[in-house]
Amino acid sequence: MLSMWHFIIQQDDLSTSQFQALQKKAALTETEAFNEPHPNLYVFDVERENYPAFVDYLDLEGIRYATTTAKPTREQLLDPMR
Repeated sequence: MLSMWHFIIQQDDLSTSQFQALQKKAALTETEAFNEPHPNLYVFDVERENYPAFVDYLDLEGIRYATTTAKPTREQLLDPMR
């Protein structure tokens, strides 16, 4: 089983080109849609060996993110916004 990192990014923080670039670097991309007033989130699953390049891109682009090694549930994503 591959070791994965899960990057959580608010949808509003990405341009279309940034989203497409991150999608290409990630093994899987999921969108968690929430009702107002909560923002929609992207969860990018990234294999361990691609972690440095993914973080470098985020940092160079000035994109805010949270990361975890455990796949977050919908409830865990929503908890910090409550």
